[in-house]
Amino acid sequence: MDKYQVLKETFGYTTFRQGQERLVDSTLSGRDVLGIMPTGAGKSICFQVPALLFPGITIVVSPLISLMKDQVSALNAAGIHAAYINSSLTEGQFRKAMEFARQGRYKIIYAAPERLMTESFLALAQEVPISMVAVDEAHCISQWGQDFRPSYLKIVDFIQQLPMRPVLAAYTATATKAVKEDILCILGLKNPDVLVTGYDRKNLYFAVEKPKNKTEALLEYLRRNSEKSGIIYCNTRKTVEEVHQELVQAGYPVVRYHAGLSEEEKKQNQEDFIYDAAPIMVATNAFGMGIDKSNVRFVIHYNMPKDIESYYQEAGRAGRDGEPGECILYYGGQDVKMNEFLIEQQVSNEELGREEQEVIRERNYERLRKMTFYCFTNECLRDYILRYFGEYGGNYCGNCRNCLTEFQDVDVTEEAAGILNMTLSSGQRYGIQAVIDAVHGSDSAKVRQFRLQENPYYGVLKDRTIVRLRQILNDLLVKEYLWLTPGDYPVLKLGEKGREFLQEKDSAQVFLKLPKEQEKAETKQKAQKKRSVEDVKYPELFEILRQYRYQMAQKAHIPPYIIFSDKTLREMSTYLPVNREEMLAINGVGNSKYEKYGKAFENLIQEFIRDKNIEK
Repeated sequence: MDKYQVLKETFGYTTFRQGQERLVDSTLSGRDVLGIMPTGAGKSICFQVPALLFPGITIVVSPLISLMKDQVSALNAAGIHAAYINSSLTEGQFRKAMEFARQGRYKIIYAAPERLMTESFLALAQEVPISMVAVDEAHCISQWGQDFRPSYLKIVDFIQQLPMRPVLAAYTATATKAVKEDILCILGLKNPDVLVTGYDRKNLYFAVEKPKNKTEALLEYLRRNSEKSGIIYCNTRKTVEEVHQELVQAGYPVVRYHAGLSEEEKKQNQEDFIYDAAPIMVATNAFGMGIDKSNVRFVIHYNMPKDIESYYQEAGRAGRDGEPGECILYYGGQDVKMNEFLIEQQVSNEELGREEQEVIRERNYERLRKMTFYCFTNECLRDYILRYFGEYGGNYCGNCRNCLTEFQDVDVTEEAAGILNMTLSSGQRYGIQAVIDAVHGSDSAKVRQFRLQENPYYGVLKDRTIVRLRQILNDLLVKEYLWLTPGDYPVLKLGEKGREFLQEKDSAQVFLKLPKEQEKAETKQKAQKKRSVEDVKYPELFEILRQYRYQMAQKAHIPPYIIFSDKTLREMSTYLPVNREEMLAINGVGNSKYEKYGKAFENLIQEFIRDKNIEK
């Protein structure tokens, strides 16, 4: 068997996606690899294909129980013997899994990092041949990553205990330059093939909204998308409970997930979501890592996350099947304050010194600043994210809210000068509201308290609205004319560009992009059409197949996408396969899945063809 046979016969794909084949080849040649690939790009194929071709066992280190369970269920459905070793197993299940592993029944074993250095697991590792150790969510090993887990450091100790060093393969979807360097250094990858396939997810639409009432905005969105499955992220348990209650009262099939729930309820709610019994999930960021639910059509952030890494990872849970997905962030004025509070409340890591903890704290504030700027930029949102990860391209994607909004350039040089001069002349000691009130000429408590009415720039912009002044000030922050100190009482400081502007005086100009009253409706329609993956030829058949898949999944108590993804059903509903050869030509249908499910779907398609008198 070669890599192409494994890819087609086991996983049902005729070709590798971008980057997959190179990483598979490097791994099979015995070379360490680091793959940085966006969510939905098929990272698991990169280590699962070599795992089935290597003579020994592959250990996959994974951070979450839910991730392992999903991956193992998918492998078992594809006819691959795999198991997971983690704290969810009973003592009897654990002993049985270890016994089967010794007998060579498993080609792939998923293990939590905490399990690696236990006496029983080390004993197993000494007895069975281990060809590869694959590290999933590898950013967790870096203290600069958004999900640093000290337990990931045990991977290095585990590898050193093995009789022979296996091939090491590390994979992640989000890694800045510092995180990438940490992964390479800490894991000790030898002459690794490092591949960054790009962070872009072209099928995802990005938008930032600033609704006056987030609940009303959410309910309106769900009214327009009632048939879709999606995740709504909130930054606190309290908000999860409030939003969940609102949606329950509105009659939506919704479940919740946060760390305050019992393990039993979390497990049940997660299963209801994955199996589409309740297609809407309201959760904190405790939910989602490794959830391989392919038909999530939207991810709404009810609150702004703490950094771009977290946002992109969570938003990336939409559209994993390559079909269009929407990623919408609701920004509110309290989101920054809440995230600053969460940064300060983070539990100190005992494995790090005080100086290291302070550096991490400062980096967390810097990441929060970049996240906040994302919410205020009028440039392409996709380009903003890609640039954050060091990827540079065009500044127009045609598939984000900003690119689909018609802007006009407004000269705000005079306003910028007033704000910057007020900031500088008042000693760079005051926050946003005080500076805005002062240049606007307001008789507010802050102005009187700080005696800003005596400042020469007091009231210089009194004929501008407070809303417009805040827009301009936010833009000056995004463009780094100004910056805001972290902490409970942030104050405005001049950035280098701000100082240069004031020095240049008459020659300097500042323009602000402001949206016109109406979006370009025609452009948006074209972009949405462009976002659509191949339109299904027979949508009625697609619904029939989808309903049948759901019933089949309910009986087998497995997620519907484990049987076939929406993308596979769309292909079936377009090409109408009615025999084994035609069915195996559909992406996502391998030998094992055809034997289990193929005939039943063939029969439904044949029945549809007869009922509609379709000539093939």
